[in-house]
Amino acid sequence: MKRFAKTIDALTMLTSFSTLFCCALPALFVTIGAGATLAGIVSNVPQLLWLSQHKIILFVFAGMMLLTSGVLRYTSRNAPCPIDPGQAKSCKQLRKISLVIYMGSLGIYATGFFFAFVAPYLIG
Repeated sequence: MKRFAKTIDALTMLTSFSTLFCCALPALFVTIGAGATLAGIVSNVPQLLWLSQHKIILFVFAGMMLLTSGVLRYTSRNAPCPIDPGQAKSCKQLRKISLVIYMGSLGIYATGFFFAFVAPYLIG
């Protein structure tokens, strides 16, 4: 079960960053007048166009990963840590780090969602 949770956490972070690269960073570059920089990045990393073209699938998958990770975090919130003081301290630190990573993933997802689906209607 631990290995599954670690895999879900890694996929959550990866998909959250994908939403950021798909939608938030291009919008940021255009907003600050760095369109030429964006064009250079897209010509060197054409996969960014694929992410933008499939943003709905990307956001649905990332949302599912975030939801799964949140459920796993919630169900294991009261799981006991080892009795050994060193391992117990490590366990508590890892739970705090995991929470920070999860909250960061939520923030990245929300930022990407805003720029992909909300900002175009505010500007247009």
